[in-house]
Amino acid sequence: MRLAPRHAVTRLRRWLRSSEAAKILVALGVGIGAGFITAALGLAAHGLQALLYGVRINRLSALASIRHPLKLLALPLGGLLLALMARWTARDQTSIDVVEANALHGGRVPLSDSIRVCLQTLISNGFGASVGLEAAYAQAGGGGASLLGQFLALRRGDLRILVGAGAGASIAAAFGAPLTGAFYAFEIVIGAYTPAAIAPVAVAALGGALVTRMLGIDPYLIAASPIDRIGTLAYLLYAGLGITSAAVGIAIMRLQSALEREVPRLRLPSAWRPVLGGALLMPIAWLSPQALSSGHGALRLELALHPAAGFLALVFVLKVVASIVSLSFGFRGGLFFASLFLGSLLGPIYAQGVNAAALHLFGSAMPLLDEQDAALVGMAALAVGIVGGPMTLSLLVLEVTHDFALTGVVITASLCASAFTRANFGYSFSTWRLHLRGVGIRSARDVGWAADLNAARLMRRDPTVVDAGLTVAGFRQAVPLGATGRALLAEAGRYRGIVATAEAFDPELDPATPVADLARLTDAAVLPDLRIGAILDRFEQLEVEDLAVVDHEGRILGALTENYVRRRYIEESDKAQSALFGE
Repeated sequence: MRLAPRHAVTRLRRWLRSSEAAKILVALGVGIGAGFITAALGLAAHGLQALLYGVRINRLSALASIRHPLKLLALPLGGLLLALMARWTARDQTSIDVVEANALHGGRVPLSDSIRVCLQTLISNGFGASVGLEAAYAQAGGGGASLLGQFLALRRGDLRILVGAGAGASIAAAFGAPLTGAFYAFEIVIGAYTPAAIAPVAVAALGGALVTRMLGIDPYLIAASPIDRIGTLAYLLYAGLGITSAAVGIAIMRLQSALEREVPRLRLPSAWRPVLGGALLMPIAWLSPQALSSGHGALRLELALHPAAGFLALVFVLKVVASIVSLSFGFRGGLFFASLFLGSLLGPIYAQGVNAAALHLFGSAMPLLDEQDAALVGMAALAVGIVGGPMTLSLLVLEVTHDFALTGVVITASLCASAFTRANFGYSFSTWRLHLRGVGIRSARDVGWAADLNAARLMRRDPTVVDAGLTVAGFRQAVPLGATGRALLAEAGRYRGIVATAEAFDPELDPATPVADLARLTDAAVLPDLRIGAILDRFEQLEVEDLAVVDHEGRILGALTENYVRRRYIEESDKAQSALFGE
């Protein structure tokens, strides 16, 4: 009787692994759960802001000024809480987010990492640091989906899809935009559009958005001016805005990483850096409360009031500085909404500049670009440059404005921003930070299977090894012709090169010749932890078919053959593709 629950779980797992309908039902459950978690995180963060700053919920960045400067002490206080959290966890421990999990770990997100990221982001945003809650939303939704998928023993491909569905559902719930959430999952968390992922991801995103509606949370809507017709010139100008936004986005990411490299030189313990960061944010917030938090309230206010370019530029610079300081000094959060707000500032600045140039050059009082439309186009384009996902941001504009004509322009600018960023930078903010840590990925596409294949797993453990002190005659006795194509030479157990058997049996060769004289690749061997991609590159560089595997002291561990390594690479690549497409 005690085994009955275990058998029931086993049968449930088998059913879920074999049934497409079951996977969709699980994804729906994940989406609904992600919606509730997203709502709870949002309420908690905005409740903290209301408590600490005395503002209405979700309006911190909409304040015109901070009437009581002492309230800004909440910023270093939030840094202090993060410092205390760091003392409770392992030092220098880096949490795995959903993008890294799907790219390198087959969708496995540790529970402790999800809790840590959510709490750090909640404290950072709730106490006013210039970061968004999107990191916590995606981590909570994707991390919860990962735990469920691991409990159900889902296959690697199915688990990755479920993690993407959970993260996408959280974004859908945050914006009340299911299409945005679905494409966030495809473009940013899964890394591809695949038939196997469409139904689960779409159902999860719908579930998350429906929770938002059921709870009575207003969807994120923006009123756009009606557009009758957009001319070719306007399309070209908005394409220029897309490229400009991408260049600005690249500059922001590089500035953030540059400051992050300089912070350790302060010789301040890493756990206490957020306290100093909070103190540095206080004068910025005093000058411009719009730099606080994610910028949600300020974005709506800016779109409604149409400020002058000088004010927009000042707020833009202060928001950039605040975001860079927040992230560099240890506050945790995303740049998704911050990039939306910054783009909504950059767009009108661009439009006012274009309209002023047209007036000066052609004397035309008719503006070429509408400032509010430019704000929405810039909002999407700059977010594409920083976050990635051109269709994600294009559909966000469609769902928050319900304007199809404007969406066409947004798609144009977003694609230009995406192409420029890929050509000149190649990373989104999440993958750029991973790159700085030495993790070489450019998207969430599954490359973890390749990381698992290294020389130690691919090598033959019983290669033919002979003493490097033998003569050719001794070698012929130890290795009969036809026994093997190549043999490894060793001296006191340490690698000394590779000898081709056929070359040692050359009848014109003096039998008294030292076999070491025939050795090749005496300094070319690989370590056991070298990954399959690097191994293949090594074969191509050396133009050889065999390589020895040695430890750090040069002792022979095994041997690799190019044909076998290539065959394994193709086999594993085919498996990954089949899992991706649900075959």
